[in-house]
Amino acid sequence: MRKFLTLPILLILVLILSACSSNDFKPDYKLEIKPFAFTNHQGKEVTLDDLKGDVWIAQFVFTNCTSICGPMMHNMAELQDALIHEGVEDYKIVSFTVDPKVDSPEVLQDYLNTFAPADDSKWEMLTGYKQDEIIELAKKSFYTMVANDPNSDQVVHGGSFILVDQNGNTVKLYDGAGTPEEPFKDYMDDIVEDVKLLIQKGA
Repeated sequence: MRKFLTLPILLILVLILSACSSNDFKPDYKLEIKPFAFTNHQGKEVTLDDLKGDVWIAQFVFTNCTSICGPMMHNMAELQDALIHEGVEDYKIVSFTVDPKVDSPEVLQDYLNTFAPADDSKWEMLTGYKQDEIIELAKKSFYTMVANDPNSDQVVHGGSFILVDQNGNTVKLYDGAGTPEEPFKDYMDDIVEDVKLLIQKGA
């Protein structure tokens, strides 16, 4: 009799385990972020070590941007609203300016205020470095590009939102601007779910 009971029990266990494993966070890649020590919009130093222990979402923007930065900032604020709605707390939003000569802490604070995020204590708007430094950091640690436009005062940069784990590794990229064909809201829930799963997974 026991032999006949074993098979159903095993099937139930397999189903339970497969359900659990399907809820595990699965990174697309794993790239270690190089150490940095920059200045945030409040004039305080922020280092990579300060951010470790939290999941964070990075982006590269600048205040004089005439293209995708505005939509990216708006979308990031919308993403934060969605995280708050889901009760997610252990995260940071980190914005690196690609125009550090112009974007002082005060300028970045004003820029952040323009988008009125629901909880600006979660945001780090970073500056206080040379542009060559951010070009290298973007390329080597975030799989994204930063370059000057020789024909204007604009800076060419990637439009990704970049998910970073608790150990300071970039693990996923998302389109931070969206397109008319695929608006940001269409996949915002996927980002929220990834953040939640990565937090649950822990360091």
